[in-house]
Amino acid sequence: MRAKPGIKPQDVLILLKIVCWKDRAWQSVELARELGISPAEVSMALERARSVGFLDAEKRRVMKAPLIEFLLHAVKYVFPAEPGPLVRGIPTSHSAPPLAKRIVSDANDQYVWPHGEGEVRGQEIVPLYETAPDAARRDSKLYELLALIDALRVGRARERNIAAQEIEERLSELVLENK
Repeated sequence: MRAKPGIKPQDVLILLKIVCWKDRAWQSVELARELGISPAEVSMALERARSVGFLDAEKRRVMKAPLIEFLLHAVKYVFPAEPGPLVRGIPTSHSAPPLAKRIVSDANDQYVWPHGEGEVRGQEIVPLYETAPDAARRDSKLYELLALIDALRVGRARERNIAAQEIEERLSELVLENK
């Protein structure tokens, strides 16, 4: 019996981008271009996501319940992150929208993805996938979802709880009802 391929960080990035497009028709080549991932890798990612139950059989619709379950309960274990050294970058986790409006933190308690065009100095958080910061700069919905996921990966209990609520609400709005 062959083992199922596991999920990779770029698969989550691709699924989140599809979620942000809601019910819009899309092409794999668009995903590749928007996310800075090769078309071949997008194709493999879609197949992995289908095989673990995050996409329907046609690899077109995100399966809301399994994706939410994975994000809320497994992402911090499968793709852990720890705050690193101080760097200049793009705010993430509690330092980025939408959590930055709800959680007060001082200038010494900022988390950022390292980025040459970043304007905030904070502790480095390695992004879920290397192209995520650039993709997030082009899509505010994607940016907020990625920042919320980082709050699950590195946040304290209060931040994780608020992030989990936000992710559930956003995915419920963006993903058509399914399994």
